[in-house]
Amino acid sequence: MADLMQEEDELIRKRQRDRSRVLAILLGLFVVLMFAITIAKLSVNQ
Repeated sequence: MADLMQEEDELIRKRQRDRSRVLAILLGLFVVLMFAITIAKLSVNQ
């Protein structure tokens, strides 16, 4: 029974790590996109 609980906890932690990685990647892409849009706007205004 304890082994089953331990495996379940490990699965939950793995899922949380995977979700954190995906969120970090999405956030990074969003920042890069905003940076690219800002640079594009600045170059159009000059």
